[in-house]
Amino acid sequence: MPYDRRPDPGEYNAYYDRYVALVPAGDIIALLTVQLDDTTALLRDLSEEQALHAYAPGKWSIKEVLGHMMDAERIFMIRALRFGRGDATPLPSFDENAYAPAGAFNARPLASLMSEFTAVRRATVALLAGLPADAWQRTGIASGYPVSVRGLAWITAGHELHHRQILAQRYLVAAG
Repeated sequence: MPYDRRPDPGEYNAYYDRYVALVPAGDIIALLTVQLDDTTALLRDLSEEQALHAYAPGKWSIKEVLGHMMDAERIFMIRALRFGRGDATPLPSFDENAYAPAGAFNARPLASLMSEFTAVRRATVALLAGLPADAWQRTGIASGYPVSVRGLAWITAGHELHHRQILAQRYLVAAG
């Protein structure tokens, strides 16, 4: 199956090596499904006050990190949808540092963010599970670099793993 094979380095910008390297070998759709449970388990018992914690001045709060994860996943998946459908239109990058404050995530209840995160991840899994086999190899240009649909799936999983590690190591120790 095309979603069982790690993308080759040429299938994505080398910047994303740090994310893809975190992803274990195997079925990426199954991993994305498991990640939903792992991330929600990590965050679900936080109080509203704890979810507003930032580990240093100028850093995002836990709610903002979760919002960023959702924003990035949506963007990765719109790229996967477009490229998977054969759309060759080059797609721009996005400024995560502009998106986070514009999302006003700190003003929302954590339960609302968790519900949205669940919906975003379920939509990701449904999109990827419904792709025909040949779509996984299709590529396009995003942020000025070629990327395959398979690369985007692995980047999505690795991006979440990256931020979950940061949450566990830098946020939740102090927030708990």
